[in-house]
Amino acid sequence: MNMTAILSAQGLSRSYRGTGTPVGVLKDVSLEVAEGQVVCIVGASGAGKSTLLHILGSLDRPDTGQVFVRGQDVHALTGKRLDNLRSETLGFVFQFHFLLPDFTALENVMMPALVARRTAADATREATHWLERVGLSDRLQHRPGELSGGEQQRVAIARALINRPAVVFADEPTGNLDDATGEGIHRLIRDLADADRKTFVVVTHKRQFGTYADRMLELAEHSLRELES
Repeated sequence: MNMTAILSAQGLSRSYRGTGTPVGVLKDVSLEVAEGQVVCIVGASGAGKSTLLHILGSLDRPDTGQVFVRGQDVHALTGKRLDNLRSETLGFVFQFHFLLPDFTALENVMMPALVARRTAADATREATHWLERVGLSDRLQHRPGELSGGEQQRVAIARALINRPAVVFADEPTGNLDDATGEGIHRLIRDLADADRKTFVVVTHKRQFGTYADRMLELAEHSLRELES
């Protein structure tokens, strides 16, 4: 493992058992990500991009292999220690924003901080900061139904950042957005990486996101390969 990497994966393999022969999804996949990098992983639908992201983010376990975040073996953790890692060290953004419809943008972003037992005052201050950073300073008191799709995803990004995670994992973050709105989200991720030194691992079918990434990799035939930028 490269000790300078904020995220490191070694020899990841994963297959799924149905009623017949196991179906391989990942085979001996390795990856290292430096702090502040934006890494884009592309691939065809069904190639295993989401499976890889979920394993890197501790939401699923590999059949073989290890994942380290800041030198911590993620899959060696269980129970509360794993919950704490997810809450305090990892951030997640999904294709569907999963905002609570009855809560304001500010309240939605505050939730992870409150779950982590930070004070209401601290959570409010931090949520306000990140909503401002994603360009929604005038939308704090709006509920999701009062926001556009792009604005809702910006709220989801702010929510992912509130506990200042080491790595943010994004699974098709612009999959439900039109090209122009999606481009704005791509630029935002790049800006957050540059200005706030945030680390993003993004899986997407939109290869144009590679323009904003430091590295672009392709998942195909169960393996990961680096593409020329």
